[in-house]
Amino acid sequence: MDLVVGASESTVKSLLGKLGSLLAQEYTLIRGVAGDLQYINDELASMQSFLRDLGGAAGDGRGHGHHDHRMKDWMKQIRDLTYDIEDCVDDSGHRIRGLPSDMCCYFLVNSAYEVVTWWPRRDVAAKISNLKMRAQQIAERRHRYGVDNPKSSVVVGDGGGGGGAAAPGGGGAAASAAAFNAAENQDSSLKLVTPKTPVGVQKDMEELEKWVTGPGQGGTTSVLSIVGFGGVGKTTIATALYHKFRDQFEHRAIVTVSQSSDIEGILSKILSQVKPHSSDDNHQHVSSPKKSLAAAARGLVDHVTALTGDRPKALFRQAFFESKGTEDVMFMSEVEEFQSKSQEITEEPVQLPQESTASQATPKVFEEVLKMCGGLPLVIVTMAGHVACSSQKSTKEWIDLCKTLLPESKKDRGSELTQDEAGRIVSHCYNDMPPEIKTCSLYLSIFPKGHEISRKRLTRRWIAEGFVNEKQGLSVEDVAETYFNHLIRRKIIRPVQHSSNGRVKTCVVHDMILEHIVSKASEENFITVVGGHWLMHQPSSKVRRLSLQVSDSKRAKDTEKMNLSHVRSLTVFENLHQLPSGSFKFGIVQVLDLEGCKGFRQQHIKDICGMILLKYLSLRGTDTKLLPKKIGKLVNLETLDVRGTDIVELPTAVCNLERLVNILGGHKKTHKALKLPEELVKKKKMTALRILSGIEIVEGSVDLHHLIELRKLSIYKVNLIEDEKLKELSSSIEYLCGYSLHTLVVDDISSKFFKLLSEMSSPPKFLVSLAMSGKIIQLPKWVAQLDALNKLTLSLTALLTDNLSHLSNLKALFSLTFTIAAGKQDPETLAILVQNKLCSDGEVLVPAGGFDSLKLLRFSAPVLPLLSFSEDAMPKLERIELHFDILEGIFGTEYLGNLKEVYLRLNEKHGEGMAKKIVHEVKSAVERIDMMKRPRITLDH
Repeated sequence: MDLVVGASESTVKSLLGKLGSLLAQEYTLIRGVAGDLQYINDELASMQSFLRDLGGAAGDGRGHGHHDHRMKDWMKQIRDLTYDIEDCVDDSGHRIRGLPSDMCCYFLVNSAYEVVTWWPRRDVAAKISNLKMRAQQIAERRHRYGVDNPKSSVVVGDGGGGGGAAAPGGGGAAASAAAFNAAENQDSSLKLVTPKTPVGVQKDMEELEKWVTGPGQGGTTSVLSIVGFGGVGKTTIATALYHKFRDQFEHRAIVTVSQSSDIEGILSKILSQVKPHSSDDNHQHVSSPKKSLAAAARGLVDHVTALTGDRPKALFRQAFFESKGTEDVMFMSEVEEFQSKSQEITEEPVQLPQESTASQATPKVFEEVLKMCGGLPLVIVTMAGHVACSSQKSTKEWIDLCKTLLPESKKDRGSELTQDEAGRIVSHCYNDMPPEIKTCSLYLSIFPKGHEISRKRLTRRWIAEGFVNEKQGLSVEDVAETYFNHLIRRKIIRPVQHSSNGRVKTCVVHDMILEHIVSKASEENFITVVGGHWLMHQPSSKVRRLSLQVSDSKRAKDTEKMNLSHVRSLTVFENLHQLPSGSFKFGIVQVLDLEGCKGFRQQHIKDICGMILLKYLSLRGTDTKLLPKKIGKLVNLETLDVRGTDIVELPTAVCNLERLVNILGGHKKTHKALKLPEELVKKKKMTALRILSGIEIVEGSVDLHHLIELRKLSIYKVNLIEDEKLKELSSSIEYLCGYSLHTLVVDDISSKFFKLLSEMSSPPKFLVSLAMSGKIIQLPKWVAQLDALNKLTLSLTALLTDNLSHLSNLKALFSLTFTIAAGKQDPETLAILVQNKLCSDGEVLVPAGGFDSLKLLRFSAPVLPLLSFSEDAMPKLERIELHFDILEGIFGTEYLGNLKEVYLRLNEKHGEGMAKKIVHEVKSAVERIDMMKRPRITLDH
């Protein structure tokens, strides 16, 4: 395997910052250690430069074995030393603390401090002295055994630009690292994910469509197996079929299974798609017994698509085939040898030049690249990402690179690539990435195969791990976004869902790419995976990052044999039963992610409060109910995520956590809120907060003026009676909007607060996202002046033609949502429904002109009036979503030239006939549109 250097370099870079801080602390260690620390600091700085040069030489495309065994062993020693130094630094940080200089009786207290901390200071000093000796020995050993400097013709810069020309086929990573610019990778384009038709498989699609639409083979149950090795397009073509014919089945699901998939988890995923959840319970099926899940699934599923699994037949035979209710099942399975000819399957035509305006590639280059890829869709797409992000190479260099990577036997006859040959090309594309991007991509191996990864979850964890730093005037959050966008451009990750603001919400990693990443992460002891699809060897050294992916008692026993005392990151999927004893007592854990885990007990949270180095703590979706006072011990905590739990109040001790950046609470669907302690306002300590989400505002927490770093404020409940308190809250929000606040969410049942917001002296012009839930008839005048606003959600707001006209001048608006929940049938809400109809003469007219950037339009209400689109209305609109019990009609869709999808969600069965009538009307209206441009019409109920 090629040597991985990205993660090691990132670790050294992070550690240098810690050492610098440690050297600046006068009373952190006993006297006489500063010299050792300085030596280690300087030695690591030199090692980092060596690693950066090594990264340039690693991406030369010469394949396996370029780095000899001596270099690999020396690199391993650097890595282990770096990890141990970081452990020592972090351990000393909480065992020995400095004294504040303004204390009374300073010298007396200092003497007592010297006595009390004598032993831990001596112990830490001894460890540092030993680490210094190890650093000296590693340096001497390199020269003694002739470990040479990396050879590269590239002049490697510091990431800010410059760098010499690369030799053909060499220095890819160095060139990329030098050219990587965070600002250039900021993705300003907002998109919607829509189903795409595969290219190049029309004949095969027609054959498969006959199977899907025709009668079952051999009875009521029929099975289709699509086989082939990774990257030939099995998932792409099966997903296209699923989206094309899903409307023909009342119940359907699409799931991923692997060799070691948990049956109960798979059945839960199926039920989550075919059976609606109650509004106040997002996990109602998770705790169901396996037999109950299987019985429920057999009764509900008509059509199941299982993607890329080694044992799906046995799984679904057990769960479904005993029932006569299952009509069709489609399986995709990977095999090592694929006899059939690989088809040229991609989700859309690959247009390499359009990927990067800086690329100097020519059509001749594209011809060489496509020939090299041998018709394999995954390799084509991956190489497209490589070309798009590599603007340093000339045409000749691209062609020479293709000749280097293309096997001799394939150059003339254009044969399909084998899996090993495809893997070689994928490996080259990976090695070409800048070191910091490599490190972030290695982190993807934490998540199971086929897992949809949340963008925000991933980027926040990168920050907590120290992989991201401020760069080129951008905040760490913005830089993390640029890294994420770069991985998308590289085709390392693929977007699955986009939020209503047009940004990627979740993504996945292709199995073949993930396998490569997991192998690299294991090689460098970067991440240890237990359970899941990957059968990884147990690490021979200390475990640094641990991912427990499957509830398998046999696999769980493996962790008992590992050295877990140095775990810095712990991620658990599914449940906590697989945790080894004492897992929550690891002293240096900085990232603890238990999102969605079952089996959470109150003792767990008490143990967690002893992890005083924690930076990132996610209890999202667990069944925890209370945070203890000892949470105040986590003085390093930056992210606290308790969304989707029963935690409704934060303890006062939270106000001691001055480094907190993100507080995420409440239930997004039910708007159950998280109450803040009054001391947050009184003490005014938590000035680092940037996100405060899902909270309840009570009388003691209205003054938020001091939170000037706040970027997102999401208020799920305004529990205020006095007008003075409402005015104070309104004043706080207006004040914060003048600083960094760009996302504001307010839910006010009484609507008294919105009247005050309407009277703001100046509009919040920096807002990019605004959601207001309250009984609003006339919108605040300042809404039309929000030039940067790209997402607007209005709940319980009158759906009037005047309001639409009022909003049409918002130039940047990407999505617009009007919603009235069916369950809120109080008199005032009913009055708004009546108002919608009376004030518009029973028709809401979408005016011509305006809405220059709008791509998503959503209406949700028990009763929707007649909707009419004027000619030239909403010129860029791509998707309409209508949720209703009764819809009186929709006209003018034929005028929407860019419309790609009309989604109709029927809340009640009794309106099905009316809904089908509306579908017929829409289809009739768009028949005049060219066949290739007709929107997709989906009826869901």
